[in-house]
Amino acid sequence: MANLDTLMLTSPGPSPGPGPGSDDMEVDCWFDEEFKFILLPVSYAVVFVLGLALNIPTLFLFLFRLHPWDATATYMFHLALSDTLYVLSLPTLIYYYAARNDWPFGTGLCKFIRFLFYWNLYSSVLFLTCISVHRYLGICHPLRALRWGRPHIASLICLAVWLTVAVCLVPNLFFVTTSTRGATTLCHDTTKPEYFDHYVHFSSAVMALLFGLPFLVILVCYGLMARRLWRPPPGAAHSSTRLRSLRTIAVVLTVFAVSFVPFHITRTIYYLARLLEADCQTLGIVNITYKVTRPLASANSCLDPVLYLLTGDKYRRQLQHLCCKKPNQVPAVSSLALVSRSEDGSCRDHVCTTPRLN
Repeated sequence: MANLDTLMLTSPGPSPGPGPGSDDMEVDCWFDEEFKFILLPVSYAVVFVLGLALNIPTLFLFLFRLHPWDATATYMFHLALSDTLYVLSLPTLIYYYAARNDWPFGTGLCKFIRFLFYWNLYSSVLFLTCISVHRYLGICHPLRALRWGRPHIASLICLAVWLTVAVCLVPNLFFVTTSTRGATTLCHDTTKPEYFDHYVHFSSAVMALLFGLPFLVILVCYGLMARRLWRPPPGAAHSSTRLRSLRTIAVVLTVFAVSFVPFHITRTIYYLARLLEADCQTLGIVNITYKVTRPLASANSCLDPVLYLLTGDKYRRQLQHLCCKKPNQVPAVSSLALVSRSEDGSCRDHVCTTPRLN
């Protein structure tokens, strides 16, 4: 039984992902998974509380205090919206794991909750990619940034992100289902054992398209930005703005690596171990490692608001006004300090200096 102290595992069968875990598996290997019923409910509860506490004020600021939006603010609003939708789905998973893999909410909600996790995950990846490309254009190609960084273009790109991720994940609604095992109802995060091979192929394609390629774009953009900021052409001032931008690049890459990379690496290894019918000892190690990294992917919903604080001067000031209940006295400037205006309106640090990328 999946709700006992040990877990039956064999090959090939579905793997957990951020969901029910190896409760989809058949008989061959037995693993102690008691830790899962403590780790996942506690970690998801922490993410739920922190995610709401950080993202609800963020949405309020974007909707009522930070108008008019520039392109970066548009991307950040959609990123915060995605994170909020995800954390609102966590109470059902908290109950599921606290009840030791017993899902009482029906098949339809099971499909929706699993879909919502990956929709948020990959939408967040793509919105971070949009922000990175926008920053790259602002630093390295300011004239192109003025043309492509208009708010209405950013809104269209955000709509395309939502639709693209949703379309790519439609097969997930077919794969994900519920099943009964004894007195418990399992909500599979992957699929039933007989469809697992097909699910791995689908999941690998989605991961390559919606994670691998965007991550490569982010690395290239930040690498080019770092080279431009660290080794500017002769005559450019080595200002504190450049140093702050370099620190921002380092922080964004660190957050990205902590939240997304471990989850995708361990999931890939786990899927391969199942398909290749690895021995029980190997499967046990990979199984535990994968489950430990699942909360890291969810923690993205709490880490994104930190990016707003680090990169958005206007956002930070408005948050201070909100916390102190002071009236809004902040002038309308870009939400990200990618563009700065000198007194004579000239370009500084090789970035065209306009109030916002409109």
